[in-house]
Amino acid sequence: MRPELALRLLALAALALVAAVIALAVTDTGDDDGEAAAALPDAAPAPGGGWYTALAAPAPPLRKSKRTACGTLLKADTLGIAHPVLPCNVKLFIEYGDKRVLTQVIDRRPSPGREFDLTKPLAEQIGLQGTHRVKWRFAVPPEV
Repeated sequence: MRPELALRLLALAALALVAAVIALAVTDTGDDDGEAAAALPDAAPAPGGGWYTALAAPAPPLRKSKRTACGTLLKADTLGIAHPVLPCNVKLFIEYGDKRVLTQVIDRRPSPGREFDLTKPLAEQIGLQGTHRVKWRFAVPPEV
C-alpha cells in the first residue's frame, strides 16, 4: 500500500472515530414525542466548514442477494455505500450535482481507484454514472 493512501486511510479512520464518539455522546432521554424521529439529522461540516470530497462510483451489478461485511442483506433495491474504513451504519450525506441524500455505510469492501461504492439504486437517485468526485459529510444525530 502506498504511504499516501495509508496516511489518508488513517486520517479517515481517526475522523470516523471522532464521529462515533460524538454519536455516543448524544443520549436518548426516553421521552419520544415522534417529532425527533421524523426529523433528518444535520450535516456535520468538515474542518473549515466545508465538505469532504471523494471519488465514488456505482457498485458492480448484483447477481443475487447477499450479506455484506456489515450484516446488511444487499438486494437489488438496497440504498447505501461501501467504504473500507468508515464504521458500519455510520450515516452520511452524499452530494452530487444538485442532489443530496442521507445514506449509511452498509459494506466495508475496498474499491480500487475510489473511496465509495454506491449501490445501484443510490447512484441512480443522485444521477451518478461512472466514477466521479462527490461531496460528503457525516450526519449529526438530532438533539432530543
